[in-house]
Amino acid sequence: MVTERVVSLFQSLELEKEVQFIPAQVEGRSEPYFILNVLQVIRCIDDARCEEVAYWTPEDGEPELVGKYQKVYGLKVDPARLGDANICRPWGWTGAIIVTERIKLAMDDAGITGTRFREA
Repeated sequence: MVTERVVSLFQSLELEKEVQFIPAQVEGRSEPYFILNVLQVIRCIDDARCEEVAYWTPEDGEPELVGKYQKVYGLKVDPARLGDANICRPWGWTGAIIVTERIKLAMDDAGITGTRFREA
């Protein structure tokens, strides 16, 4: 969930092709909120540089997850795999959102809080 300030910032950064904002209502709040939908999923995790990775196997009994990440500790990405992307979710581990330094700095400069950044 993000505020209208985030929407405006991302529009000023011309990220409309990389994200989608879905209007949402938050109970007890009058201001508009949006669900941030990151449109690109990129196979960018650098397994060798991560602290630990594990994949789902057939033995885990979850056939729809076989081959995807079961756990990722110390996430590291391979910048070469990101191409021109400014924001994406890593394939197989979509709980994380990867952003460029440009987006992080713009959010910092705008005073947008509530996000935790880690170098990956």
